[in-house]
Amino acid sequence: MGVTTVTEMTDGVLHTLFRTEQGGHEQVVLCQDRATGLKAVIAIHSTALGPALGGTRFHAYASDEEAVRDALNLSRGMSYKNAMAGLGLGGGKAVIIGDPDVIKTEELLLAYGRFVESLGGRYVTACDVGTFVADMDVVARATRWATGRSPENGGAGDSSVLTAYGVFQGMRASAQHLWGDPTLRGRKVGVVGVGKVGHYLVEHLLEDGAEVVITDVRQESVQRIVDKHPQVTAVADTDALIRTEGLDIYAPCALGGALNDDSVPVLTAKIVCGAANNQLAHPGIEKDLEDRGILYAPDYVVNAGGVIQVADELHGFDFDRCKIQATKIFDTTLEIFARAKADGIPPAAASDRIAEQRMAEARAARTA
Repeated sequence: MGVTTVTEMTDGVLHTLFRTEQGGHEQVVLCQDRATGLKAVIAIHSTALGPALGGTRFHAYASDEEAVRDALNLSRGMSYKNAMAGLGLGGGKAVIIGDPDVIKTEELLLAYGRFVESLGGRYVTACDVGTFVADMDVVARATRWATGRSPENGGAGDSSVLTAYGVFQGMRASAQHLWGDPTLRGRKVGVVGVGKVGHYLVEHLLEDGAEVVITDVRQESVQRIVDKHPQVTAVADTDALIRTEGLDIYAPCALGGALNDDSVPVLTAKIVCGAANNQLAHPGIEKDLEDRGILYAPDYVVNAGGVIQVADELHGFDFDRCKIQATKIFDTTLEIFARAKADGIPPAAASDRIAEQRMAEARAARTA
């Protein structure tokens, strides 16, 4: 194993790390194991509230710099997510560079696990895009600090279940705030992305009496739901869904950047609440939503059910305990809307303020 020196990072990445609002990270480790082909970045944004928890993304990045930037952005987001979920954990994220279908091997995952172990518990990993429960079982053979494992190996298994449940709680809170009733009965909800998380969300919506419209780039995912629930309407693509007449709620549950300069002006929904990460394509979009009278439930707040689930493995996993914690997403979402109204700012900014305040208070208490 070897650790690539920080001087090999480009000036652009160093500028981001040390001199911009996207930086402020405590530690960034560049990892390399030539024998297995491992190249990875572990970014620890904050340990103010506890060890940094965040998943491992395995992706064929266009450049090494892009991989580092992704790790920086994702780890920063995890600090805010974990702070708002009340987990007593900081934020971190790792990326493994390369096509997982080509280079992922047991030996590579074990090498990665040894790097995680070398951080002595400052970083706790889990699944993300390109990594799965079976991968975490392998990583856990090399480190104590791997969550998202299979039940057979003492883990929580698929975290999509509570991710969807948490998003549903965020929707209920949004309905309470906007319409005075925490139910989706009779509301038309559009879900983009009905894979791991989205199909569980659809089940919650139907049970609550919602009218559901769906789309997905994978036709088999759409067909699975329509075959089971013929009352669900499928549309051709995201553009068709966001323009659906009478849409009450838009739930982006696929890729990030769903709320952008093209989608926001034509969105018919009054609420946006979904499982996708990084839904706001760039700063200022949250203000555009507010100007159009669209209520935005911050993504990292409502999709925290999954991280709540994997974090519980650190204490010996108990699903009922996790579900109680995920149910609190309802109250947290209402708290954010109240703070936004009181401060005269969009909900996304209010959520950031609350998270930053919690981290600042923890840092102050630690140094007092």
